[in-house]
Amino acid sequence: MQPFNRRRMLGASAAAVIVAGSARATKAVQPEVGFVVGDPEAGRVGASVLQAGGNALDAIVSGAFAVAVTALNQTGIGGYGGTAVLAVEGGRRIVSVDFNSAAPAAMGESTFPLNAQGEVINGVNEFGWLASGVPGILAGLELVLKTGGTWSLHDTLQPAIAIARDGFQLSPSLAASIRGAAAQFAKDVGSRKLYFDEGVPKAAGSTFRNPELADVLTILAKANSIDPFYRGELASKVAAEFQKNGGLVTVADMAAYQARLAKPVTLESHGLTIHTAPLTAGGLSVLQALRTLEALNSAALAADVRSMAAVESLRWAWRDRLRLLGDPDHVKVPVTKLLSVEYAMETAEEISRAIASRRPIAHAVSSNRQSGTIHLSSADRHGNFASLTLTHGGAYGARVTLDGLGITLGHGMSRFDTQPGHPNSPGPNKRPLHNMVPTIVTRDRQAILAAGGRGGRKIPNAMFTLLTEFVLRNKSLSESLATARVHTEGGLTLELESSWPKEDRAKLVEFGYAVKTAGNATLSAVADERGMLVPGMR
Repeated sequence: MQPFNRRRMLGASAAAVIVAGSARATKAVQPEVGFVVGDPEAGRVGASVLQAGGNALDAIVSGAFAVAVTALNQTGIGGYGGTAVLAVEGGRRIVSVDFNSAAPAAMGESTFPLNAQGEVINGVNEFGWLASGVPGILAGLELVLKTGGTWSLHDTLQPAIAIARDGFQLSPSLAASIRGAAAQFAKDVGSRKLYFDEGVPKAAGSTFRNPELADVLTILAKANSIDPFYRGELASKVAAEFQKNGGLVTVADMAAYQARLAKPVTLESHGLTIHTAPLTAGGLSVLQALRTLEALNSAALAADVRSMAAVESLRWAWRDRLRLLGDPDHVKVPVTKLLSVEYAMETAEEISRAIASRRPIAHAVSSNRQSGTIHLSSADRHGNFASLTLTHGGAYGARVTLDGLGITLGHGMSRFDTQPGHPNSPGPNKRPLHNMVPTIVTRDRQAILAAGGRGGRKIPNAMFTLLTEFVLRNKSLSESLATARVHTEGGLTLELESSWPKEDRAKLVEFGYAVKTAGNATLSAVADERGMLVPGMR
């Protein structure tokens, strides 16, 4: 364990900070200690932890705590949860950490009543106290640290405590996001106190302080444990706020919550192994689409239909995702079938017929725009890698704040499908399906890539593109990140990045897709390329 030194922590290597926040992979600067990539504040804190002797897990956890204070709209310790894939013991042992939100025991399919159009009345699954389950982020970060970190929870919390206490300057974009959520914040006592000054949203350039959150983090640091939040004095306050405001989370729900270790789902291809987080995360769908694309042998297809092969592989995976997937602890999910070579071959045959006819397969699916999230990737000189995603959900999650604790809550319950009988419908203690895809790639049982993304439902498709290039086509991290991406949720509407080749775009329109230009998820990664750690973000 290393003692905390504020000057050392805030005096991070300038080179490491520049690279950690950069938009593309580069080999311009290579510190000896490693990287944390995905957010400038997490990059600064993480670099300092690495320089002070911490490893990749220490650095990513401390960086995650810091960004839980500064990335107000994307995450926080009240965020609904997240997931991680870790390569520990010098990068040789791969394990996943699941810290998705759990529904309260009192939640059922009737918790979110529907109107005649099948929509949740008053949107109570999106905003408000019913939209929140048990927050998982604190439990998850502690378990990540215990799985392979070397620092104490006390020490990894210190930068976050200092930032919450001293404050930071609100950027124009953060101030704009507060204004965008002001209608919901105005209805909530804790949110008004935290995000408003004299009745109006805090302005750009003002100093944002959260002393109540600093006090909470200090309690956890002194205990060197997250137990006070789930089973102690703080848990009682959390549950009391839920009950006072019509929420469902109780003291018993808090005490029952556990982050848990899980075996990653894997796919072997081209001498590499992809390890990604299992359900309820989004990695299963990514691996299914990759296996289908391999079965299609897209490299052997005519150039004008290769994009169609990738799109149809994704569309089929999304069809299965939205129909079949849910919490495997509560519903039966055909995971083995979906990842089998046999199913990939069957799917490839269907897609091949569609390609031959130059017409896409008809799928009856519904889209549901989701956004938010922070993703961090890290690696160190010892060969340890970490891929960590954590989120509120959409901007500011449920848009309610625990009064007296300074903690805004995520809206994990919005990730349930509200149609009764669906595998992903709400239920007591269920964990909702989500889009996070933290991933590690290994070669000869040694980690060579940690990657993941932020951007809601766009994350799985962006990771599909990255892994197609990096694993199936043996491209560098920089080349893989630069490749143009497509977003689909199974329907005929495709969102293409502006860099998508014009000829391919025209062909997709000709084949019958509705094509429009739109942004995609943001991916952040670290790769080992010929012994050199290379960070990248796009």
